[in-house]
Amino acid sequence: MADPKLVTIITGASAGIGVALADVFADRGHSLLLVARRAAQLKAVASAIEARGRPQPQVLALDLAQPDAPARIEAELRARGLAPQFVVNNAGFGMVGHAATLDRGEQLAMIDLNARVLTDLSLRFVPSLAEHKGGILNVASVAGFMPGPGMAAYHATKAYVVSFSEALHRELKPRGVRVTALCPGPVDTEFQARAGMPDGYFPRSFSRSADRVAREGYDGLMRGRRIVIPGTDNRVTALLPRLLPRGMILWIMRLRLREG
Repeated sequence: MADPKLVTIITGASAGIGVALADVFADRGHSLLLVARRAAQLKAVASAIEARGRPQPQVLALDLAQPDAPARIEAELRARGLAPQFVVNNAGFGMVGHAATLDRGEQLAMIDLNARVLTDLSLRFVPSLAEHKGGILNVASVAGFMPGPGMAAYHATKAYVVSFSEALHRELKPRGVRVTALCPGPVDTEFQARAGMPDGYFPRSFSRSADRVAREGYDGLMRGRRIVIPGTDNRVTALLPRLLPRGMILWIMRLRLREG
Protein backbone atom coordinates (compact mmCIF):
# COMPACT_ATOMS: atom_id res chain seq x y z
CA MET A 1 0.00 0.00 0.00
CA ALA A 2 1.33 3.45 -0.92
CA ASP A 3 2.22 5.84 1.87
CA PRO A 4 -0.49 8.44 2.52
CA LYS A 5 -0.03 11.92 1.11
CA LEU A 6 0.67 14.55 3.74
CA VAL A 7 -1.74 17.48 3.90
CA THR A 8 -2.51 20.55 5.95
CA ILE A 9 -6.15 20.73 7.05
CA ILE A 10 -7.55 24.27 7.15
CA THR A 11 -11.06 24.84 8.47
CA GLY A 12 -13.12 27.91 7.68
CA ALA A 13 -11.13 28.17 4.45
CA SER A 14 -13.78 29.79 2.26
CA ALA A 15 -13.23 33.43 3.31
CA GLY A 16 -11.17 35.91 5.30
CA ILE A 17 -8.23 34.67 7.34
CA GLY A 18 -8.92 31.11 6.20
CA VAL A 19 -8.29 32.03 2.55
CA ALA A 20 -5.15 33.94 3.51
CA LEU A 21 -3.88 30.96 5.49
CA ALA A 22 -4.58 28.65 2.55
CA ASP A 23 -2.55 30.98 0.30
CA VAL A 24 0.38 31.12 2.71
CA PHE A 25 0.53 27.36 3.29
CA ALA A 26 0.19 26.65 -0.44
CA ASP A 27 2.91 29.16 -1.32
CA ARG A 28 5.21 27.44 1.18
CA GLY A 29 4.75 24.11 -0.56
CA HIS A 30 2.08 22.43 1.56
CA SER A 31 -0.64 20.26 0.06
CA LEU A 32 -4.02 21.28 1.44
CA LEU A 33 -7.40 19.94 2.43
CA LEU A 34 -9.74 22.93 2.71
CA VAL A 35 -12.88 22.51 4.83
CA ALA A 36 -15.90 24.83 5.05
CA ARG A 37 -19.66 24.82 4.50
CA ARG A 38 -19.75 26.67 1.19
CA ALA A 39 -18.72 24.41 -1.66
CA ALA A 40 -18.64 27.08 -4.39
CA GLN A 41 -16.38 29.39 -2.38
CA LEU A 42 -14.07 26.51 -1.46
CA LYS A 43 -13.71 25.50 -5.09
CA ALA A 44 -12.97 29.10 -6.05
CA VAL A 45 -10.20 29.31 -3.43
CA ALA A 46 -8.71 26.03 -4.64
CA SER A 47 -8.85 27.13 -8.28
CA ALA A 48 -7.18 30.46 -7.47
CA ILE A 49 -4.33 28.64 -5.74
CA GLU A 50 -3.93 26.31 -8.70
CA ALA A 51 -3.92 29.29 -11.08
CA ARG A 52 -0.82 30.60 -9.27
CA GLY A 53 1.02 27.42 -10.19
CA ARG A 54 0.52 25.60 -6.89
CA PRO A 55 -0.97 22.12 -6.57
CA GLN A 56 -4.74 22.39 -6.45
CA PRO A 57 -5.98 21.87 -2.89
CA GLN A 58 -8.51 19.19 -2.14
CA VAL A 59 -11.79 20.50 -0.76
CA LEU A 60 -14.40 19.12 1.62
CA ALA A 61 -17.72 20.96 1.86
CA LEU A 62 -18.85 20.19 5.38
CA ASP A 63 -20.82 22.00 8.07
CA LEU A 64 -18.60 21.80 11.14
CA ALA A 65 -21.64 22.46 13.32
CA GLN A 66 -22.74 18.87 12.70
CA PRO A 67 -21.84 16.67 15.70
CA ASP A 68 -20.05 14.09 13.55
CA ALA A 69 -18.06 16.61 11.50
CA PRO A 70 -14.59 15.79 12.92
CA ALA A 71 -15.21 12.07 12.44
CA ARG A 72 -16.28 12.74 8.84
CA ILE A 73 -13.08 14.68 8.19
CA GLU A 74 -11.08 11.74 9.53
CA ALA A 75 -13.03 9.31 7.34
CA GLU A 76 -12.47 11.50 4.26
CA LEU A 77 -8.73 11.62 4.92
CA ARG A 78 -8.60 7.86 5.13
CA ALA A 79 -10.73 7.40 1.99
CA ARG A 80 -8.54 9.81 -0.01
CA GLY A 81 -5.24 8.33 1.18
CA LEU A 82 -4.26 11.46 3.10
CA ALA A 83 -2.51 11.97 6.42
CA PRO A 84 -2.54 15.28 8.31
CA GLN A 85 0.80 16.93 9.02
CA PHE A 86 -0.67 20.27 10.14
CA VAL A 87 -4.11 21.20 11.43
CA VAL A 88 -5.26 24.81 11.19
CA ASN A 89 -8.38 25.47 13.26
CA ASN A 90 -9.66 28.71 11.81
CA ALA A 91 -13.43 28.17 11.69
CA GLY A 92 -15.41 30.22 14.18
CA PHE A 93 -17.72 33.20 14.59
CA GLY A 94 -18.70 35.88 17.10
CA MET A 95 -21.84 37.74 18.17
CA VAL A 96 -22.26 41.31 19.41
CA GLY A 97 -24.86 42.10 22.05
CA HIS A 98 -25.87 41.36 25.63
CA ALA A 99 -25.57 37.65 26.33
CA ALA A 100 -28.96 37.59 28.06
CA THR A 101 -30.71 39.01 25.00
CA LEU A 102 -28.84 37.26 22.17
CA ASP A 103 -30.25 34.01 20.85
CA ARG A 104 -29.17 31.32 23.31
CA GLY A 105 -29.08 28.57 20.70
CA GLU A 106 -26.78 30.59 18.48
CA GLN A 107 -24.46 31.31 21.38
CA LEU A 108 -24.29 27.62 22.24
CA ALA A 109 -23.56 26.83 18.59
CA MET A 110 -20.75 29.40 18.68
CA ILE A 111 -19.26 27.79 21.77
CA ASP A 112 -19.53 24.40 20.10
CA LEU A 113 -17.71 25.53 16.95
CA ASN A 114 -15.15 27.83 18.54
CA ALA A 115 -14.21 25.43 21.35
CA ARG A 116 -15.49 21.85 21.03
CA VAL A 117 -14.75 21.31 17.34
CA LEU A 118 -11.35 22.99 17.68
CA THR A 119 -10.52 20.72 20.62
CA ASP A 120 -11.60 17.59 18.77
CA LEU A 121 -9.57 18.42 15.66
CA SER A 122 -6.56 19.42 17.75
CA LEU A 123 -6.49 16.04 19.52
CA ARG A 124 -7.85 13.65 16.91
CA PHE A 125 -4.77 13.66 14.67
CA VAL A 126 -1.94 13.95 17.22
CA PRO A 127 -0.36 10.56 16.30
CA SER A 128 -0.07 11.63 12.65
CA LEU A 129 1.19 15.11 13.56
CA ALA A 130 3.83 13.58 15.83
CA GLU A 131 4.91 11.03 13.23
CA HIS A 132 5.37 13.72 10.59
CA LYS A 133 6.77 16.45 12.90
CA GLY A 134 3.93 18.82 12.15
CA GLY A 135 1.77 21.04 14.26
CA ILE A 136 -1.47 22.80 15.14
CA LEU A 137 -2.34 26.44 14.49
CA ASN A 138 -5.39 27.52 16.49
CA VAL A 139 -6.88 30.87 15.53
CA ALA A 140 -7.84 32.59 18.76
CA SER A 141 -8.08 36.36 19.23
CA VAL A 142 -6.69 39.17 21.32
CA ALA A 143 -10.21 39.00 22.82
CA GLY A 144 -9.08 35.83 24.56
CA PHE A 145 -6.96 37.81 27.02
CA MET A 146 -9.82 39.71 28.66
CA PRO A 147 -13.56 39.53 29.42
CA GLY A 148 -15.75 41.25 26.86
CA PRO A 149 -19.01 42.86 27.87
CA GLY A 150 -21.01 43.03 24.67
CA MET A 151 -19.37 39.86 23.33
CA ALA A 152 -19.27 37.80 26.50
CA ALA A 153 -19.50 34.29 25.10
CA TYR A 154 -17.16 35.03 22.19
CA HIS A 155 -14.43 36.36 24.47
CA ALA A 156 -14.90 33.32 26.70
CA THR A 157 -14.46 30.91 23.78
CA LYS A 158 -11.28 32.63 22.70
CA ALA A 159 -9.95 32.60 26.27
CA TYR A 160 -10.48 28.84 26.15
CA VAL A 161 -8.61 28.57 22.85
CA VAL A 162 -5.64 30.54 24.20
CA SER A 163 -5.45 28.53 27.43
CA PHE A 164 -5.96 25.17 25.73
CA SER A 165 -3.39 25.91 23.03
CA GLU A 166 -0.77 27.10 25.50
CA ALA A 167 -1.14 23.95 27.57
CA LEU A 168 -1.11 21.74 24.49
CA HIS A 169 2.04 23.52 23.30
CA ARG A 170 3.80 22.30 26.44
CA GLU A 171 2.30 18.82 26.43
CA LEU A 172 3.06 18.01 22.79
CA LYS A 173 6.47 19.66 22.50
CA PRO A 174 8.31 16.49 23.63
CA ARG A 175 6.59 14.62 20.79
CA GLY A 176 7.83 17.11 18.20
CA VAL A 177 4.41 18.70 17.61
CA ARG A 178 4.28 22.49 17.43
CA VAL A 179 1.18 24.22 18.79
CA THR A 180 0.60 27.94 18.26
CA ALA A 181 -2.30 30.20 19.19
CA LEU A 182 -2.73 32.97 16.62
CA CYS A 183 -4.38 35.94 18.34
CA PRO A 184 -5.23 38.72 15.89
CA GLY A 185 -7.05 41.91 16.71
CA PRO A 186 -9.60 43.30 14.26
CA VAL A 187 -9.26 42.00 10.69
CA ASP A 188 -11.37 43.37 7.86
CA THR A 189 -13.29 40.23 6.88
CA GLU A 190 -16.90 39.05 6.78
CA PHE A 191 -16.50 38.09 10.45
CA GLN A 192 -17.53 41.62 11.45
CA ALA A 193 -20.75 41.51 9.45
CA ARG A 194 -21.59 38.03 10.78
CA ALA A 195 -21.01 39.25 14.34
CA GLY A 196 -23.15 42.36 13.85
CA MET A 197 -20.35 44.90 14.24
CA PRO A 198 -21.02 48.35 12.77
CA ASP A 199 -18.37 50.22 10.80
CA GLY A 200 -15.78 51.87 13.01
CA TYR A 201 -16.36 49.42 15.85
CA PHE A 202 -12.62 49.25 16.55
CA PRO A 203 -9.90 51.91 16.10
CA ARG A 204 -8.23 51.53 12.71
CA SER A 205 -4.78 51.34 14.32
CA PHE A 206 -5.67 47.93 15.74
CA SER A 207 -6.59 46.44 12.36
CA ARG A 208 -4.32 44.17 10.38
CA SER A 209 -4.86 42.60 6.97
CA ALA A 210 -5.79 38.94 6.73
CA ASP A 211 -2.64 38.36 4.65
CA ARG A 212 -0.38 39.79 7.33
CA VAL A 213 -2.12 37.84 10.08
CA ALA A 214 -1.77 34.62 8.08
CA ARG A 215 1.92 35.19 7.35
CA GLU A 216 2.74 35.93 10.97
CA GLY A 217 0.72 32.93 12.11
CA TYR A 218 2.49 30.61 9.69
CA ASP A 219 5.94 31.91 10.59
CA GLY A 220 5.19 31.63 14.30
CA LEU A 221 3.99 28.04 13.93
CA MET A 222 7.07 27.00 11.98
CA ARG A 223 9.30 28.60 14.61
CA GLY A 224 7.49 26.79 17.39
CA ARG A 225 6.10 29.92 19.04
CA ARG A 226 3.41 29.47 21.67
CA ILE A 227 1.52 32.71 21.00
CA VAL A 228 1.45 35.06 18.00
CA ILE A 229 -0.23 38.47 18.34
CA PRO A 230 0.05 40.54 15.14
CA GLY A 231 0.56 44.28 15.72
CA THR A 232 2.11 46.30 18.54
CA ASP A 233 -1.23 47.81 19.61
CA ASN A 234 -2.74 44.37 19.97
CA ARG A 235 0.25 43.04 21.91
CA VAL A 236 -0.04 45.93 24.34
CA THR A 237 -3.78 45.30 24.70
CA ALA A 238 -3.12 41.64 25.52
CA LEU A 239 -0.78 42.72 28.33
CA LEU A 240 -3.27 45.05 30.03
CA PRO A 241 -5.02 42.36 32.12
CA ARG A 242 -1.66 41.59 33.74
CA LEU A 243 -1.11 45.22 34.67
CA LEU A 244 -4.55 46.59 35.59
CA PRO A 245 -7.24 45.52 38.10
CA ARG A 246 -9.87 43.21 36.65
CA GLY A 247 -12.64 45.69 37.36
CA MET A 248 -10.84 48.40 35.39
CA ILE A 249 -10.42 46.03 32.43
CA LEU A 250 -14.17 45.40 32.46
CA TRP A 251 -14.84 49.14 32.54
CA ILE A 252 -12.45 49.77 29.65
CA MET A 253 -13.92 46.97 27.58
CA ARG A 254 -17.42 48.24 28.22
CA LEU A 255 -16.41 51.57 26.72
CA ARG A 256 -14.36 50.02 23.92
CA LEU A 257 -17.20 47.79 22.84
CA ARG A 258 -19.66 50.66 23.05
CA GLU A 259 -21.82 48.98 25.61
CA GLY A 260 -23.24 52.33 26.64
